[in-house]
Amino acid sequence: MNIIDSVLPALPYIQIILSILLVASILLQQRGSSLGGAFGGDNFSSAFHKRRGAELFLFKFTIGIAVLFVATALLNVIA
Repeated sequence: MNIIDSVLPALPYIQIILSILLVASILLQQRGSSLGGAFGGDNFSSAFHKRRGAELFLFKFTIGIAVLFVATALLNVIA
């Protein structure tokens, strides 16, 4: 029995969990810009911002979850 065949029944549930985690991690990230930044305004204080601590962990966690989500989507298309 192939490992892909054993994962296929649980794949939709895995994708739902990953999508919820991805949306939550994106929404938890804060930007140092004001509302004007969303409409093209310029904010020089947030231009040179270095992520540290929990913010860096959340950023890397978001990238990891996005990669896993894309991998499960491709696995779903291929299988």
